[in-house]
Amino acid sequence: MGEETLAIDRNLVGQAVFVTVTAMANANDPDADLMLRAKEGDRAAFEELVIRHQQAIINFIYRSVPDLQEAEDLAQNTFVQAWKARQRYRISAKFTTWLFTIARNLTLNELRRRSRHAHESIDGTAGDEDGQTARQFEDRTIKDAGEEVLRTEIEQRVAEAVADLPENQRTAILLCQDDDVSYEDIAAVLGCSLSATKSIIFRARETLQERLKPFLKTGEWSAASSATFPRTR
Repeated sequence: MGEETLAIDRNLVGQAVFVTVTAMANANDPDADLMLRAKEGDRAAFEELVIRHQQAIINFIYRSVPDLQEAEDLAQNTFVQAWKARQRYRISAKFTTWLFTIARNLTLNELRRRSRHAHESIDGTAGDEDGQTARQFEDRTIKDAGEEVLRTEIEQRVAEAVADLPENQRTAILLCQDDDVSYEDIAAVLGCSLSATKSIIFRARETLQERLKPFLKTGEWSAASSATFPRTR
């Protein structure tokens, strides 16, 4: 009887620890509870996650694949893959970190595909036949002949400079523009240490500052980033 009672007590302790850890994870990540429900097949919970993060994922992909339709398709595929892989989700990682990792992998696959076809390179998509990217710039109507012209020029130059960064630097810089993504999250997406991540971001900013000096009075990255990559939240 004593051994049986001890075994029951151990089970209760194990359950209590699991509940406590789950509760702490949910408190730190408001998406965790929804994703845990999604793991059990709750489509409504997953649809709420899509609503919360779809635009951020589209923005992230679009800055590497400057084709709006393609970015939207890749974002949709990101959520499809997340749903298919929901059983592999663990509350030890933030949902957004896991989601951005999926988006990054799909984006890299698309860039590799394009690299095999010169006419479908990133530079080439700026003038694609359906005009998606062209319309993005056309929509930014020049409202005055001063600041708006300069801002548009800065946006284009920064986008070109970011696109030319090594992939890990580009990913880190783009993720920095999201308020909800910490350096720790970026490190998890890149698969490297926190110190290495900070070094990657520092080198990327130095490169961008140097390249953008001819177009910015101060050469400050903050001016370019706020003008070109407004935070999604």
